[in-house]
Amino acid sequence: MPQLRPTTVLMSAMLATAIVPAVAPHALAQVIIPTNRNVLVQQNELLQLQNRMLRQQFQQQQQLNRELDRQIVPQPRPQVPVVKPGCQVLGNAILTSCR
Repeated sequence: MPQLRPTTVLMSAMLATAIVPAVAPHALAQVIIPTNRNVLVQQNELLQLQNRMLRQQFQQQQQLNRELDRQIVPQPRPQVPVVKPGCQVLGNAILTSCR
């Protein structure tokens, strides 16, 4: 049984390295280059910059959408049929026939 233990550990390690990229792809880059911290820092800075840019683009789009929503569109005048008056009264005299 003691001979199975190192192979079990090796198989577990291989399984873990196969699962890590599927679960967290960004963690893979940090595992590949642990000795060069400058690359790791640069990568983190790039991710931060990308997140900032995406956030700024989103905020600009939201601001544009809000401005478009605020624009007041003049309502067209309703089309109301004009009805001729039935009677015209001038003093005591009726000028046209009443309905």
